Amino acid sequence: MPERIAFRMTLNPGQALEYRGRHDELWPQMKAALREAGISDYSIWLDPETNHLFATLVRADDHTMDDLPNTEINRRWWDFMADIMQVDELNRPVTVQLERVFQMD
Repeated sequence: MPERIAFRMTLNPGQALEYRGRHDELWPQMKAALREAGISDYSIWLDPETNHLFATLVRADDHTMDDLPNTEINRRWWDFMADIMQVDELNRPVTVQLERVFQMD
């Protein structure tokens, strides 16, 4: 059964419009890589008071999401986004996995 996951990232102060603009023009190759990895229904929300980005996505049972960091397109996307959000030394977004505490179907 597909699984919905959630995680949090942090945007650098003053970068909300830039972040939105870059995602409005998400590279077709990056979108294709996400879909090929079994990812769908991907949403990112911003808390403007804290600059926290809250993301949810659905991944298929046979997803290959864990392999995405090894793809050239994903590495390029992370490098492209590194100047506007918190990243580690490899330009990977710093993420905090969130635990589901309630769901209403």
